[in-house]
Amino acid sequence: MQAAHEVAAELGARPLRGELEALARRARIDLGAHKHVDTARDAQLQRLELTPREIEVLALLGDGLTNREIGGELFISDKTASVHVSRILSKLAVPNRAAAAAAAQRLGVTRDHMPSTN
Repeated sequence: MQAAHEVAAELGARPLRGELEALARRARIDLGAHKHVDTARDAQLQRLELTPREIEVLALLGDGLTNREIGGELFISDKTASVHVSRILSKLAVPNRAAAAAAAQRLGVTRDHMPSTN
């Protein structure tokens, strides 16, 4: 997978590279690709005490995915996705998914910046 990712990056095949990165995240494979680090965003996320998995879920919430869709993307159950969403709402002190999605946009949490979990 690492070799395919490197070739996609060298060719500038962003859609393929994005799909490989998404697959690696779901499979919890570290591609060793270090993305641009936004220290201000990272500091805000650290203050909110969001776990790496919660950041992944928040990014998917920002894209408007349902719990079922989040579960499918991350290979977790709908119920587990629901628990993550509830914890995110609590940590962000927001009343609903729409407000969490807005916070994701404000914080710059997108699928492109989802942490890779090992």
